[in-house]
Amino acid sequence: MNIIGVDFTSAPRKAKPITVAHGVADGTLLRIERLVRHPDWASYEAWLAQPGNWIGGFDFPFGLSRELVDFLGWPGEWDALVRHCAAIDRAALRAIFKAYCDGRPAGSKFAHRATDRPAGSSPSMKWVNPPVAYMFHEGTRRLLQAGVTVFGLHDGDPDRIALEAYPGLLARAVTRASYKSDERARQTPARRQARVAILQSLLQDTHPFGIRVRMEAGLSAEVLEDGTADLLDAVLCAVAAAWAARRARFGMPERMDPVEGWTAGAAHDETG
Repeated sequence: MNIIGVDFTSAPRKAKPITVAHGVADGTLLRIERLVRHPDWASYEAWLAQPGNWIGGFDFPFGLSRELVDFLGWPGEWDALVRHCAAIDRAALRAIFKAYCDGRPAGSKFAHRATDRPAGSSPSMKWVNPPVAYMFHEGTRRLLQAGVTVFGLHDGDPDRIALEAYPGLLARAVTRASYKSDERARQTPARRQARVAILQSLLQDTHPFGIRVRMEAGLSAEVLEDGTADLLDAVLCAVAAAWAARRARFGMPERMDPVEGWTAGAAHDETG
């Protein structure tokens, strides 16, 4: 089974590309075969549109809070919501979300999805630190354009199945220490040691997802020495996809809000 993991950015460039881990899963074994960097939208879109057969974990939020969507009067189904948001430019989207937050009391500015707490992720309307609202804005439209299946939200090509993934969910199960920074001056030995702990956990299968990762020594070293951890995050997303591929409904809740979605591996009530 072909597995991919995508470390996403809302502004791909040579210094900060979209990184895709390509692997093959055999039971609980995941072999990472290559890591591919896409430095611009054209490269990423061309790859995403290719025919294929894979299950992929993508590191960006697939939906928005139901509370937010209802408040704004936006479409209540995923396809229509994504098209609606795609027609709004980034500055206008930020202004809409900021106005919403400005009208809320301190301590509850942002509207959260149901998956945010169990996943430990930021609200998908947040536009800074990290700017996941822009990742939603750029990422979902391209999934829709590429015609892939977005499980539970959009029926597309059944051979290309996209799942929302969050590398921090698995990384924090191994260590709470910071393991990455985009600033070279902050890529410290302590952060490298945290990457060592995470990578060893993946290779030795001592993490909660129960997937053992294999890769060539050179590739493993490249992942370890990448201070941004974009490569490691892509591998973590692939692990989440491999975990999901072994479960009914990809481990997702029986009832999933059609504008919120769910993060692969985040806990939920199995009874639905």
